[in-house]
Amino acid sequence: MSGGLAERQCVPCRGGVPPLSADRTEELRQHISGEWKVVNGHYLEQEVKLRNFRQAIALANHAAEIAESQGHHPDLLVSWGKLRITFFTHAINGLHENDFVMAARVDTLVQLSVP
Repeated sequence: MSGGLAERQCVPCRGGVPPLSADRTEELRQHISGEWKVVNGHYLEQEVKLRNFRQAIALANHAAEIAESQGHHPDLLVSWGKLRITFFTHAINGLHENDFVMAARVDTLVQLSVP
C-alpha cells in the first residue's frame, strides 16, 4: 500500500516551496491507507480506534519516536480508545511529500497495533 513511501526518509523543508498541488496530493494519497483523510487540501488526518487508553498512548509514543527520527512531527491527540494523528508541514503551511512519507510509516505502526 505504501508504494515505497514508508521506506523513504523525510527531507528537510525550510519553506520557500509551495504546498503540493491537488493532483500531486491525490497521487500520493493513493499510496497510504484509506483511513487518512486530506482535509481542505491542507493536512492529513487519521483517527485510529484502539481498545483502551494504554494502547492509544503506546501508539502515540511509537509514532512520536518515528517522527523524532525523521524530524517531522505530527499533532497527536490521545483520548480513551483513540488516537488522532494530523500531519502538515508548518514551514509551507500545507502538505509536503514528507507528510505522506510519515503517514505511510504510521500505517505500518497501526497495522501492528490495531486488533
